[in-house]
Amino acid sequence: MPITVICGHYGCGKTNLALNLALEAAGDGPATQGTAVTQGTTVTLVDLDIVNPYFRSSDYAAILKNKGVRLIAPVFAGTTLDTPTLPPEVQSVFTPEAGRVFIDAGGDDAGATALGGLSPGLIKAGYELIYVINRYRVLSQTPEECAALLSEIEGAARLRASGIVNNSHLGVETKMEHVLDALDFAKRTAELTGLPLLYSTVPDFALNGEEPPEGFRTVRRLVKFAWE
Repeated sequence: MPITVICGHYGCGKTNLALNLALEAAGDGPATQGTAVTQGTTVTLVDLDIVNPYFRSSDYAAILKNKGVRLIAPVFAGTTLDTPTLPPEVQSVFTPEAGRVFIDAGGDDAGATALGGLSPGLIKAGYELIYVINRYRVLSQTPEECAALLSEIEGAARLRASGIVNNSHLGVETKMEHVLDALDFAKRTAELTGLPLLYSTVPDFALNGEEPPEGFRTVRRLVKFAWE
């Protein structure tokens, strides 16, 4: 399977989505998702966000380890040192032993620059670059803004996006109406970028026990604020 790279603007929820995808691939997710790989296959999640110290996959190492997901994190993740250094083991994602690989990339063109160093390997190995959008985040509230941000990310990463995931939400305040209201925004963004809208997400708590609508995928809210 291709390596899955998840990118998007700050606050779009890409880290929460990356965690959901990795855990589901490891067999720990809503039964309706059907994304679990063959039992015994390794799942690897790479925290490639070397710029933003907040809301990153490395903060959830314990959850990932408990479910058997291998985490590759920046050398100084989880410390007070501001040194954006990638570990040598990041190159191991291009080996068969890495299994199913997900990469949580940086939140803008600067964060995506780290992907540029990996682009030759990703192109050779095969990849899908998922662009995560959230209508309710500053600087990405119009389809035009989202399209412009994607162009910057693609340029820095030296990669091309494969599809869009509409992850529009308002954190714990998210209701089904907010998710549905963002659908036209997501479709227009897809038109402007020439990319397919792969699916939209809806937090499990917003469903109130109902099944997600067609074209929507349930996600758990794993990323929490520091005070929660």
